[in-house]
Amino acid sequence: MADRADFKNTRTTTAETIANTFEWIITAFVLAFVFRAFVLEAFRIPTGSMADTLMGDHFCIRCTQCGYSYQYNFFPPYQQLYKTAVGGGLYNLVPSPRCPSCGYYEKSNMAVPKANGDRILVFKCLYQFVEPKRWDVIVFKNPLGPKENFIKRLIGKPGEIVEIIDGDIYIDGKLARKPPKVQEEMWMPVYNNNFQPIQPREGRFNDHAWRQPFTNDTNSQWKFNPSKPVEFTLESEPGKINTMFYDTQKGNDFRAAYAYGDPKYYKYLPLCSDLMMKFYAKRSQQGIIGIGFTKYQTFYKAFFDSAGLMTIEKVDPAGKLVELAKKQINPAPQDKDFSVRFSNADHLLVFEIDGQKLTYDLGIGKDDAGPRLSNIESKAVIFGSGKLAISNVELYRDIHYPGTRPDSGESVMRAGEGNPFTLGADEYFAMGDNSPDSFDSRLWDTEGIGNNGTSYRMGIVPRDYLVGKAFFVYWPGGFRAGNFHFAFIPNVGQMRFIYGGN
Repeated sequence: MADRADFKNTRTTTAETIANTFEWIITAFVLAFVFRAFVLEAFRIPTGSMADTLMGDHFCIRCTQCGYSYQYNFFPPYQQLYKTAVGGGLYNLVPSPRCPSCGYYEKSNMAVPKANGDRILVFKCLYQFVEPKRWDVIVFKNPLGPKENFIKRLIGKPGEIVEIIDGDIYIDGKLARKPPKVQEEMWMPVYNNNFQPIQPREGRFNDHAWRQPFTNDTNSQWKFNPSKPVEFTLESEPGKINTMFYDTQKGNDFRAAYAYGDPKYYKYLPLCSDLMMKFYAKRSQQGIIGIGFTKYQTFYKAFFDSAGLMTIEKVDPAGKLVELAKKQINPAPQDKDFSVRFSNADHLLVFEIDGQKLTYDLGIGKDDAGPRLSNIESKAVIFGSGKLAISNVELYRDIHYPGTRPDSGESVMRAGEGNPFTLGADEYFAMGDNSPDSFDSRLWDTEGIGNNGTSYRMGIVPRDYLVGKAFFVYWPGGFRAGNFHFAFIPNVGQMRFIYGGN
């Protein structure tokens, strides 16, 4: 009898354990669904409208000439036609991408594997408690098809007047500057001197042979040694200024082109006049080292002398020299590298020596940087005196929001220069970081679909359609092991936070 009782108790205990286990599983599923529905959800980036901040399906390219790494969009209409049988998942690159550093056009028969779009985490309930901020990366229901989710950057908020002027965002007639962390994400490469072509005579570098794009002005003594190509050197009198400039006839120009996008539109894209350059410098005697940019008809220059004085000046269209700002810091030690960086973006000049900053605010009015002449290409120069060596020279341009369509040159439907767009209550304006290739508030040509037969105004994201704020890339396009079809190895180095408004 005791044995039967023990057996019965054992069966009862087992049944209770199974029941408890199922109860915990069901509870976990319920909590997971609640968490997913109201707190945090994972999304996969479907397209390249937010590149290079966030990537849709794309190719990871390493330039076969200079070795520079970049991403290139997966164009389904082209790539599905040119899928190869080699390796099971390779595609021929059509159209051919262009290296954003050396300007080399890859050959179209190059076969590469496709990387999946970035996977991100989104705070879904955040905007129920706080107002969205400008420059946030937001997920929202597509007003033209609410069953589909879109991801863009929030540009305009309820009650504001949005206008795109020479690639910058103006709100209520004043320039809206990007927060520092967002600005760092927005710099697009123009040239990196650390990456030198191995076959420079091949005529595929912007349709010509490659030549060093930094060129000496008349009587300048800067030297470029092909045997040590990552370095420029200067030996001159301490009082003689020597200048070399970046020649856009030799290298990539300053158009708002994206290596991620289709190169056939490059020549139609607008010129960008907001630039940044950085490098490392080493001095051996008295002299100066500096960087200069033109914007419209004004030349802005920043330099650092051997006594430790940082200075920002401008030369106006009439040739008048005006000192804008200066700051005394410790002199750079001789024969030791120090970092030099100068940028002109959103009407703000920022000069940095080893992280120590000197800034000058040009103002946030439409004409505070001078009369806008967007058809004049900017000039980027390096100048110095004495005995110097500079290395790791990198040149970038800012993001540039076009007010015209890249395929036709026609004005966008709304918020272009001279066509400001006023947002109503609970209306938002959104644009993609890959602005020439983003279907967004500038271009939506039908009314949004609402509930119960209602509609929303063309060009707006209604508050009701906000899903949440994107904040972290938890699974960037992964690596494949051999010819394995799925990219199951995470690219840990590209896991990152997604920055937005302050």
